[in-house]
Amino acid sequence: MAIEVCTIGGYSECGRNCTAIKVDDEVVILDMGLNMENYVRHTQGERDNLVKLEYEDLLSVNAVPNLHLIDSWKGMVKAIVPSHAHLDHIGAIPFSAGLFPEVPVISTPYTIEVIRSILRDERIKLSNRLITQNVNSKYKLSNKITIEFVNVTHSIPHTAIVVIHTPYGNVMYANDYKFDLTPTLGQKPNFKRLKELKEEGVKLLINETLYADRHTKCPSEAIARKMMNDIIASTDCEGKGIVMTTFASHIARLKNMIAVAKTLNRKIVIFGRSLKKYIDAAERINLVDFSSQVKMYSRRGEMEKVMRQINKEGADKYFIICTGHQGEPRAILSRISRGELPLKLKPRDLVIFSCSVIPVELNIENRKILENNLINGGLRLFKDIHVSGHGHREDYRELIEMVNPEHIIPSHAGHEKAQHLQSLALSLGYVDKKTFHMMENGKRLIL
Repeated sequence: MAIEVCTIGGYSECGRNCTAIKVDDEVVILDMGLNMENYVRHTQGERDNLVKLEYEDLLSVNAVPNLHLIDSWKGMVKAIVPSHAHLDHIGAIPFSAGLFPEVPVISTPYTIEVIRSILRDERIKLSNRLITQNVNSKYKLSNKITIEFVNVTHSIPHTAIVVIHTPYGNVMYANDYKFDLTPTLGQKPNFKRLKELKEEGVKLLINETLYADRHTKCPSEAIARKMMNDIIASTDCEGKGIVMTTFASHIARLKNMIAVAKTLNRKIVIFGRSLKKYIDAAERINLVDFSSQVKMYSRRGEMEKVMRQINKEGADKYFIICTGHQGEPRAILSRISRGELPLKLKPRDLVIFSCSVIPVELNIENRKILENNLINGGLRLFKDIHVSGHGHREDYRELIEMVNPEHIIPSHAGHEKAQHLQSLALSLGYVDKKTFHMMENGKRLIL
């Protein structure tokens, strides 16, 4: 028999990450992610009760993976295994996992805790069991399949390279990672185990390609911390309000923000539902303890009360962290910029974007609107105080050489991005269509 791969989502576009691995008569689904741009556009009318969040409705707008591509495998699915907690990898689970009601969702502690938070927020009940596995551990799924979670660094805690051990060879799923030797939260990548896997043999490596065109290595999160420190140390902040925003799920970045804020001896406040959701999830598994250091607010009434108090005392007495890094119209920073919330920022106050703009049309439009509003208000903007959570070309090279897979499939981007990984692989001796396989959504490959 053999291993068969179905590349369900994330191979013809960036997002909707989902891959099915079939081993004889057993199937493992890796990731069930959203296409965030399509999901956001579809749900913008949610407040008017015009939006349906059923699976088929989301599929009709290409917001979730098309799991009908494996209808013939449906009865064989034994597990859903997300690699980490970003929404383009887990966001479809609340709407899609019910297609496989008896199948467990197995992943690392923070990933499972975030899934639980989403289910509570969406008021969705799944019959699927949620099974927590620590990083650097194995889960025996059946006599033929064992799942392993090898720790790597990324921009969210407890990210893993997932390895599927089978009688026909090991499948390695590296679909979001970087090699950060000085992480500011969590463990270093488990290079020892990756090198051991080379000796055991890797039949297939599925590798992200998002930044395969960048001829460098991705900088450490410690660099982002230094960038933030430099901004604060080299800028006259006396008498100025400071507002900072980043990805709500980037717990390491938030930890670094709080550390920077403490150097100013200001009161630290966090505004926004998504920030509180991800922080609460991290605190429930004792990953961080922000609540003892900062005040968090997510309900409109309490936020407005605190904002009026900030106006009264002066924003220069506070360090404000809030949602809105992509310019989302409903996020706190956008609403402040439009005067919809009582917080009054003054000319020369600082707004620091510790993030990149996710390069999709919706985010580019929203950020442009937000930045114009802030600039028109006389605020000082500091943008791109950030390092990526994704490896670059030289990180990808290191993983390929470290594990020496027999076959490679590029993932997490469309054909244009995948071509850059293709050129790297060909330079390392892989052969197009024989050992390097360019895939699209819905394609199958037998190894």
